[in-house]
Amino acid sequence: MLVHAAAPVRLCDCGGWTDTWFARHGRVFNIAVRPCAVVQVDVFPAGGDRPRLLVNATDFDDRYVPVFRAGQWDRHPLLEAAIDYVGLPEHLGAEVSISCAVPAGASTGTSAAVTIALVAALDRVRGGVLTRREIARVAHAVEVERLGQQSGIQDQICCAMGGVNDIEITTYPEANVRQLLLGDALRWELERRLALVFLGRGHSSSEIHQRVIEHLAGLGPHCEELDALRRAAADARDALVGNDLERLGRAMCENTEAQRRLHPGLVCADAELVIAIARKHGAAGWKVNGAGGEGGSLTLLGPRSAAAGHAMLREIQAEGPRVRQIPIALDGDGLRVWTTP
Repeated sequence: MLVHAAAPVRLCDCGGWTDTWFARHGRVFNIAVRPCAVVQVDVFPAGGDRPRLLVNATDFDDRYVPVFRAGQWDRHPLLEAAIDYVGLPEHLGAEVSISCAVPAGASTGTSAAVTIALVAALDRVRGGVLTRREIARVAHAVEVERLGQQSGIQDQICCAMGGVNDIEITTYPEANVRQLLLGDALRWELERRLALVFLGRGHSSSEIHQRVIEHLAGLGPHCEELDALRRAAADARDALVGNDLERLGRAMCENTEAQRRLHPGLVCADAELVIAIARKHGAAGWKVNGAGGEGGSLTLLGPRSAAAGHAMLREIQAEGPRVRQIPIALDGDGLRVWTTP
């Protein structure tokens, strides 16, 4: 039996940083897009010559039998922690294959998408009892409890639910989720103008992030720095409710400026270069994806003119082989799980 799962990634996360333990409450607007993180679990009876568990991290060309030791992980901690958290029935073995066309470290919730798909596939092997929201909570617990990482809750929600989301964090980690229903014309135009630009290297800014977290934790949940991010999320939501993509672009820019005020290093030099090109070509908005910092990616909301949008992307990609556009499509399905013989 083969169990398959696919989960979209997340971009344009206005209000990020407010879905955290130190913000306590917040609001995030985000958009789920494809390509998806994809998991396949080949399930077979335990015993015989096959290892009971084989992990195939295809993006890293790494196929191995993980060794679980108390207090430490083997080669791919995120994958191993998710497998360890959900577990396999004792009478079954599995080869687990994982891949994602969006690079690791792109600041698009790739780790959350991978974990969501992996947890969902393993849950289906165990009988399939978890809802999407429950899978999102398990995926968050894997990162926070098992791996001891700092993680908000918005990525897991978006990757599980799909769509365009207005997420109100009531009291961390609890949240109310409202999916925005877009008319066909607005959805098609949003998809046409959105672009994901990868800056050529995985996100790496743990020292900056730790300093920002310590600063915000000291200020408390009601500080202006966090309120500015909450307002940007509300503005982004209201823009789409009002069928106004230009307003959405302004909310994206406001959020990026609010990130810059948290720490200048959250908008890196490569991001500044892309923003300058986008501005020159009349883009409506830009958002440094995720928490920001060195590397990662940006979401661009291109100009109304298709010709100007094409010229913008050509100039961005002419900056060098590292910087590139990743083709995307809006994802309204969210997590998908299915079984084949």
